[in-house]
Amino acid sequence: MTNAMAEHISVMLNESVDMLVTNENGLYVDGTFGRGGHTRLVLDRLAEGKMLGFDKDPVAISHGRSLEQEDSRFSIVQDSFANMASHIPDVFGVDKVDGVMMDLGVSSPQLDNAERGFSFMNDGPLDMRMNPDAGISAAEWIETVKESDLADVMYQYGEERFSRRIAKAICEHRAHTPILTTLQLSKIIADAHPAWEKGKNPATRAFQGIRIHINNELGDLEIGLEAAAEALKVGGRLAVISFHSLEDRIVKRFMKLKAKGPEIPRHLPIQNLHHNIKFKTVGKAIKPSKSEVDDNVRSRSAVLRVLERISE
Repeated sequence: MTNAMAEHISVMLNESVDMLVTNENGLYVDGTFGRGGHTRLVLDRLAEGKMLGFDKDPVAISHGRSLEQEDSRFSIVQDSFANMASHIPDVFGVDKVDGVMMDLGVSSPQLDNAERGFSFMNDGPLDMRMNPDAGISAAEWIETVKESDLADVMYQYGEERFSRRIAKAICEHRAHTPILTTLQLSKIIADAHPAWEKGKNPATRAFQGIRIHINNELGDLEIGLEAAAEALKVGGRLAVISFHSLEDRIVKRFMKLKAKGPEIPRHLPIQNLHHNIKFKTVGKAIKPSKSEVDDNVRSRSAVLRVLERISE
């Protein structure tokens, strides 16, 4: 096992790849390469198939470049999976694939590396960008954002019920002292938070909300799900692992809509609307086993859902 793999434990590795790979000579996409755990297992299952990986993180891209050198069947692109439709034909020469994998959320190396600015436990520059070379950092955004917008982000994306109180404290602090590090922000949030949850850092939800906003994670997810579904061949599958309720709600709703069509009120005289359904969900949502959660506590909230294209 490489050092990169030791740093990050891929969640529901075998379960997700078992559900994804249906053709050993097929074309597959890993929308969230990370450290390549899922990609490497897919490649192990392939004979003459090929794999394309996406990631925004330059460190992940570096690991991907190394895998390209090891295995000619693999290619990596530094971009969001939301843009996969523009890259798939360039790499594969066709616009349809046999499967797409998405392992959402932040990888352990990103969380644990203080320099990346995701951690509220270890001090580092307040960045939070998946790609530190693009967009604005969390520190830059917090410096100028309106108090009401900051509160909305923490409430909507972090589900932080004390977002108004926390936003007020942040804006009062920045008025006299720039907020430049993760522990600075974490302490402001903790001091302003009136109801700490047992076993959970009081900055958890606020940091999640800010991170999701800085990286447009939910916007990319909605676009990426549609792009992935459109890229599937008949029989091709989309496997998505989500880690919090906002992500899973979007994935669940998307797959249900694709598999069943929009819900129509009973009294409306509309017929045959659902006869052209092109997708089905595969099995029920899968959660990590108890042994996996015991070995990797960060897997405890993960949910795996699978969608399959059944017709053009």
